[in-house]
Amino acid sequence: MAHEHKLEIFRGLLKFKSNTQKIWGVLIFLSIVTTIEVALGIVKPRALTHSHILGMKILNWIFIILTLVKAYYIAWDFMHLRDEKTSLRRVIVWVPLFLIGYLIFILLFEADYIHNVYRDGFITWSF
Repeated sequence: MAHEHKLEIFRGLLKFKSNTQKIWGVLIFLSIVTTIEVALGIVKPRALTHSHILGMKILNWIFIILTLVKAYYIAWDFMHLRDEKTSLRRVIVWVPLFLIGYLIFILLFEADYIHNVYRDGFITWSF
């Protein structure tokens, strides 16, 4: 038995009259976020590339956050997570976010360690 899909995005801030309009609205939102990512990747502002937070450039943090926002929004709207029970939404969204964050943490600290080993001369750059 089919039910009506919710035709609003951003927690009811924007409401659409049809599914087609909603798809176009979501496409525009995702395109804007992607355009911001591409523009920042091309321009690479000095303030964002020479400032560090937790051992990583601010620009890289912006890329990671915007990518997670896009992934969350795609799952929220196109996979209809907003229509599911709260516990299922939390399992589907929060567990992968935690695991991705943990993976990023491990990769960054291990890469920093390897870089320091090469920089300090214990092992030479052989490639």
